Amino acid sequence: MSKIKSVKGRQVFDSRGNPTVEAEIILQDETTGSSIVPSGASTGRYEAHELRDKNNNYLNKSVFDAVKNINNKISKVLENEDSTNQSEIDKILISLDGTENKSNLGANSILAVSIANLKAAAKFSGKEIYEYINNENKPLCMPYPLMNIINGGAHANNSLEIQEFMIRPDGAKNFKECMQMSFLVIQNLKKNLESKKISTSVGDEGGFAPSLGSDEEAIEVILNSISASGFKPGKDISICLDVAANELRVPKNVQYFLDLVKKYPIKSIEDPFSEDDWDNWKNLTQKIKAQIVGDDLFVTNKKRLEKGIKEKSANSILIKPNQIGTVSETLDTIKLAKENKFKTIISHRSGDSEDTFIADLAVATNSSQIKTGSLARSERVAKYNRLLRIEEKLGNQSKMAKI
Repeated sequence: MSKIKSVKGRQVFDSRGNPTVEAEIILQDETTGSSIVPSGASTGRYEAHELRDKNNNYLNKSVFDAVKNINNKISKVLENEDSTNQSEIDKILISLDGTENKSNLGANSILAVSIANLKAAAKFSGKEIYEYINNENKPLCMPYPLMNIINGGAHANNSLEIQEFMIRPDGAKNFKECMQMSFLVIQNLKKNLESKKISTSVGDEGGFAPSLGSDEEAIEVILNSISASGFKPGKDISICLDVAANELRVPKNVQYFLDLVKKYPIKSIEDPFSEDDWDNWKNLTQKIKAQIVGDDLFVTNKKRLEKGIKEKSANSILIKPNQIGTVSETLDTIKLAKENKFKTIISHRSGDSEDTFIADLAVATNSSQIKTGSLARSERVAKYNRLLRIEEKLGNQSKMAKI
């Protein structure tokens, strides 16, 4: 039976050692699905509400109220519901919460249950998660990794303003090759930093967190590492940035980014401006030949994306399920983006876990790229390993997405 027998929540810990929510769904035939939700360090003010307790035991970071909401409220309404009807399950959760931003039950409790339910239903149906989500049987593509190899901003305790300096292995023919190319660049970057007597300790997302003189110096050291690996910067491997403008003390202007793209082989810029600076977003998107990615601008929210499409404020959207709170709403936002020729990039959070759901989500939705950190820290590497297994399983059907 695909009906839900019980729902259980518990407090576990994320990659930063902070409390987070895990939910487990057990069906009447004892099939189970579980999910651990992530948490961001730089969050947009329009994100769905993450419920945390006000107590000193965990410095106001515990999630016992969110867990209680799963065990007492959510479990009651989902009992005997059909797990294979994801949209109905999500509707019940949204309705039970009753707020615009899920501040009643907490988006962390709702999302944990929503993903756990989908995993249980996929298992019940005898399908891989990516197959189950992609129920129209469309051909599937592997995403290119946007690999965060130098961490700055809110993700590292160093001098860099830009939050993420990423590489994208554009020249790779398959995902396995994406990983090999990225591995070589990371190892050469490590050598490069060591030769300058600079620390190779890592930040929240597994990238190195060096104190360099400037953001441009970080770009230069990455370019040297790409060349040292035998690749051509901008052709084989391009540079991608996450500026995380909400976190900047002094905002950048449009000209700064136009000059930067002229000077360096930068193919993607995420959050160049703050979440309410719609005019500058529109201005840059019109003037630049690069992927302009809205994260804090859109927060995986269909209404904000609709505005962005209308105003041509970007050409790509970052997708983080915990910004909106259910699987169904996440899929609706992806669908809207694709219908309007926006690239979709599936993303982790800086406080993540061993849960690999986003790897399956990227493949299932034919998203062109995935952001899940560097090739370090097992909560990041787990997603890459899952993608390698998916590519192997797809065999000859597997091809890389269009970027």
